[in-house]
Amino acid sequence: MSILGHGVKPGDATSVWAGKITEDGLESVFLTRYPDYLLTRRIDELRATDYAYLDAGAHIYLDYGGAGLPADGQISAHAVRLRGSCFGNPHSANPTSEMATGLVERTRAKVLAFFNASPEEYAVIFTANATGACRLVGESYRFDRESRLVLTLDNHNSVNGIREFARGHGADIEYVPVHGPELRAGEDDVRVALSGGRGLFAFPAQSNFTGVQHPLSWIDVAHENGYDVLLDAAAYVPTNRLDLSAAHPDFVPVSWYKVFGYPTGVGCLIARREALARLRRPWFAGGTIQAASAQGGWYVLADDETAFEDGTLNFLAIPDVAIGIDWVEHIGVDLIHRRVTCLTGWLLDRLQGLRHTNGRPMVEIYGPPGTADRGGTVTLNFRDPNGEIVDERAVARDSSALGISVRTGCFCNPGAAEAAFVIDKDALVGSAGQEVASYEDYLRIFGLPSGGAIRVSVGLASNLADVERFLRFAEDAYRDRLPSYEGLKIRERC
Repeated sequence: MSILGHGVKPGDATSVWAGKITEDGLESVFLTRYPDYLLTRRIDELRATDYAYLDAGAHIYLDYGGAGLPADGQISAHAVRLRGSCFGNPHSANPTSEMATGLVERTRAKVLAFFNASPEEYAVIFTANATGACRLVGESYRFDRESRLVLTLDNHNSVNGIREFARGHGADIEYVPVHGPELRAGEDDVRVALSGGRGLFAFPAQSNFTGVQHPLSWIDVAHENGYDVLLDAAAYVPTNRLDLSAAHPDFVPVSWYKVFGYPTGVGCLIARREALARLRRPWFAGGTIQAASAQGGWYVLADDETAFEDGTLNFLAIPDVAIGIDWVEHIGVDLIHRRVTCLTGWLLDRLQGLRHTNGRPMVEIYGPPGTADRGGTVTLNFRDPNGEIVDERAVARDSSALGISVRTGCFCNPGAAEAAFVIDKDALVGSAGQEVASYEDYLRIFGLPSGGAIRVSVGLASNLADVERFLRFAEDAYRDRLPSYEGLKIRERC
């Protein structure tokens, strides 16, 4: 069977990719340029079994930056476990409680092993998601008037929100800019920002907007300058290996549904024990303490990582994290990475080759044009034959009508969006507190034709047919055509 999968023939779309398609067809060109794809054929077998619901439902799923997809085996294993035993609230010593506690603790060990992290150096704190992990650090970090919070401009809002805790304690806040068409932060800028003071440095291992992968060597730079490091790994770990025996960030937020789709509602903070000991929680709750007195007004926090876990854990779902990790390791993180790199490279090649018949490019890409130091997230806007940006809301409407799942908006990453769309800082500062009646008012204030972009992200179960179907949609919908803006929905939440 063709590697293009069902419904796409090797000779399809031979008029594109900058005119470089040979008579051997699209598939031949792809494999010539990305021969490593053939080494990932095992994923095609899994696509036909554990991810069969994709093709059965005619789904073109290209939103792995939003969420991974669960394998059929993961769901089955969850049901088998619940049907085969009885589990109780872990905060007790009875048999069902101890059974649940044992599974939770085995999952902690599995998480540490997945990241090659020593249990003597790192602890695993279960949270609802990466956002909850970031909030935990923000509310507990010892910010003061002598400390600083340094962030790269392309952080997710869950990391940006930490600045409100820092601001509340009088700490200085500084953003490291991103530059150029690739929207990368420069190491010189990072070193300058970290050259004075102490505090917390936060950056994404991979930007969820541009796919840029920042150097993990910045962790050592920050430590040398007296900073703790929060490394946002949510967008990175689904398709890349993070080895915490080689890189030693202090805080690593993770959302497991982004890695393997299920369970949702379970994330974690992987924290260096040395850094964790310096945090001070501003409150206590059930499950976080050794003892407390209502009338005496005192409490004693637990003496381990459970002091940072609030209330009853999601003990029926946390063991599914261990199942998901086993599944990913069974496939191989490096194999997943290889496939995603091939598909990302091909997608970038083809997008940059799309032209209207008047010669104007159909696509503007925000971020790196190649696969070096970048992940499987490609953010773009379409341009009409006159060179004008096509409102991403129209793309959301048109692609959804064909069963294509991509994400549109600013992806909870306003800094990267501000840099990509070259929004003047003075306009941003001046707009604070302005009352606006509609989304269009925001576009008017900032002088933008569109308030967001289209994010196409490939992942574990993606194949060449998915990418080609999106590209065929783009050609059919926007080549030499002016888009219709009737019936647009309100933008997605940022």
